[in-house]
Amino acid sequence: MSQTKNKEFDFTVADFERVRSLIYRQAGISLASSKQEMVYSRVARRLRALGFHSFEDYLDSLEGGKMNEEWESFVNALTTNLTSFFREDHHFPILKEFVKTRPGPVEVWCCASSTGEEPYSIAMTLCEAFNTLTPKAKVVATDIDTNVLAVAERGVYSTEKLEKMPPERVRRFFQKGTGNNEGMARVRKELRDMITYRQLNLLDETWPLRGGFDVIFCRNVMIYFDKPTQGKILSKFVNLLKPDGLLFAGHSENFQYVSNAFKLRGKTVYHLANPAMGSVSTNRS
Repeated sequence: MSQTKNKEFDFTVADFERVRSLIYRQAGISLASSKQEMVYSRVARRLRALGFHSFEDYLDSLEGGKMNEEWESFVNALTTNLTSFFREDHHFPILKEFVKTRPGPVEVWCCASSTGEEPYSIAMTLCEAFNTLTPKAKVVATDIDTNVLAVAERGVYSTEKLEKMPPERVRRFFQKGTGNNEGMARVRKELRDMITYRQLNLLDETWPLRGGFDVIFCRNVMIYFDKPTQGKILSKFVNLLKPDGLLFAGHSENFQYVSNAFKLRGKTVYHLANPAMGSVSTNRS
């Protein structure tokens, strides 16, 4: 039965359930039953781009192995990338004070880079903590969506995105465009050089990372996974975080009911329940 009357493509309950199954299998994302409109809107763009006339034909080709290169675009289309600079800003003063106590070099992993606002917020905080544009600190920023990683790596944003930041912070960390680039701003090269961007699917069996992170930011990511998947990911964090490191979660996420490996330290900030299980390595490629 069609769920999309008067729309360009027929979209049945069976089509929606196939999409839910495929995105869960491919990326671990659990789509709620209320997401039909979102799925239609985003996947319909792929149908138009590839010249398909129905969801059924598109999904048949995807599942049938006729266009393996399309999987990346399919996942990208269904990945939500809501972000902003210094989102959930109560975390950044905690990060600032924490890294001041570290012997260095400080290393942070941002699990969901999106278009870069979060890793750049982390980098700015590190610069402010050590009062230099070139602190002994590195940020690894990953995301499953290659499109947003490209935006993040470029580091160019509309000045509207900077409006909530103090003017002195904007002056210190951004270069405003002129002429054809008016209304845009680019993150300073020193910050861009602090961050390494990589494509990473948290569902992969192995991750291209080594242990020894002082801090892991995994905010507003786990809400897309079911509890067993969350537990598997958290168990892998244990071996990547230093014994006294911190894990930052999103405002609507609570890891206490998912894993015994972490204890709540403050508002959505966690530390290892058993520090002996943490990583002791600090050398990473």
